[in-house]
Amino acid sequence: MPPIEPRRIRTLIMGAAGRDFHNFNTVLRDDPRYDVIAFTATQIPDIAGRAYPAELAGPLYPDGIPIYSESELELLVRERAIDQVLFSYSDVSHAYVMDRASAALSAGADFRLLGPGATMLRSRRPVVAVTAVRTGCGKSQTTRVLVTALRQAGRQVVVVRHPMPYGDLAAQAVQRFATLDDLELHRVTIEEREEYEPHLQAGSVVFAGVDYQRILAAAEEEADVVLWDGGNNDLPFYAPDVHVVVLDPLRPGHERTYYPGQVNLRMADIAIINKVDGATAEQMDEVRRSLDELNPTAQRFEAESPVSVLEPGRIAGRRVVVVEDGPSVTHGEMKFGAGLVAARAEGAAAIVDPRPYAVGSIAATYAEFPNTGPVLPAMGYSPAQVRDLQETLARVPADVVVIGTPIDLVRLVHIDKPTVRVQYDLRVVDGGDLGAAVLNRLERVPA
Repeated sequence: MPPIEPRRIRTLIMGAAGRDFHNFNTVLRDDPRYDVIAFTATQIPDIAGRAYPAELAGPLYPDGIPIYSESELELLVRERAIDQVLFSYSDVSHAYVMDRASAALSAGADFRLLGPGATMLRSRRPVVAVTAVRTGCGKSQTTRVLVTALRQAGRQVVVVRHPMPYGDLAAQAVQRFATLDDLELHRVTIEEREEYEPHLQAGSVVFAGVDYQRILAAAEEEADVVLWDGGNNDLPFYAPDVHVVVLDPLRPGHERTYYPGQVNLRMADIAIINKVDGATAEQMDEVRRSLDELNPTAQRFEAESPVSVLEPGRIAGRRVVVVEDGPSVTHGEMKFGAGLVAARAEGAAAIVDPRPYAVGSIAATYAEFPNTGPVLPAMGYSPAQVRDLQETLARVPADVVVIGTPIDLVRLVHIDKPTVRVQYDLRVVDGGDLGAAVLNRLERVPA
């Protein structure tokens, strides 16, 4: 009698079009013990209803894998006889993770988290990873500082960005950006452009996409140091030789209570408490206590996040509407960002609240994230959302639009008002030379 084939473990992966795909690719794709029935999606609009394509899913999934809304989780677990649910996205509270666990368990499935040991890929080049305890802590400016320091030391650096594959997933498997024209070629969203454009303007090559094993192989051909530029507060996809983690004292306590930010903090080689110029003594004390208790051996730096206006003198005495980085002021729970800080510092006569004038998907974003402050999230995951952003800006009775995102938004959105761009940097004020600290650690990496 032939042996009975063991039943494959029917698996559902909860995600947001990033970590979920990576977990599948690295752990489950080629393992016949698992049968991935579906992905669910949240945080990102217009992902549900699509499929993870067969070209990326591998021979075990010739028809690809469907993607459903996370709102259907319990129904899917029951109707599709799911054995296990893998939670695979970031920047959510510990309470939220256990809420989702309770939903999966009550519907009859196991609930799992995949850790760094299972999901981090090893590079043949040294890897510096920049992550954070929440989105909006200041990873971008930290990454720019480190790229500059590494280059000045003669290192050839390539930036690999955390995934944001919102378009044709098969076509986006491996993306290489070397010029601003490449952003047009790949038809990137506003959110992607916010992350890639500053690197390109600084002369860096950026890789991103879906299949991070193939991306790593491509990056290694061009670099002698791979710099992982993390998204949200997710874990690195590549095992870091130097792990730099950024904390935000304006959200004290979040370094303890958000997943997987606390994991990053515990693993950090170098910890940077950013935005110290805007924090109170009580906020700083709370974040320092967390660092003392969760990772007392991390090399510690404290930094300011100075904001500068690229067209000074155009804000004072004017009514302004402020556009901020979308994820930071939505699920990142920051009520405002650099744009509002700059508008107040420059003497704006009034900050016009855009919320009463929002239309379409922008109005829906405010409804989903009701704690967003009097700023306009730069949401642009689709052409329709870009149009809603444009119409909302047109309806706001302001004299000037203050753009707090790191991109030239007028290249993508027609704005019928004068605009002022704001940029923000990282200035270390305690702890010494950040770049030298990273280089010193890299010198200890075996060849």
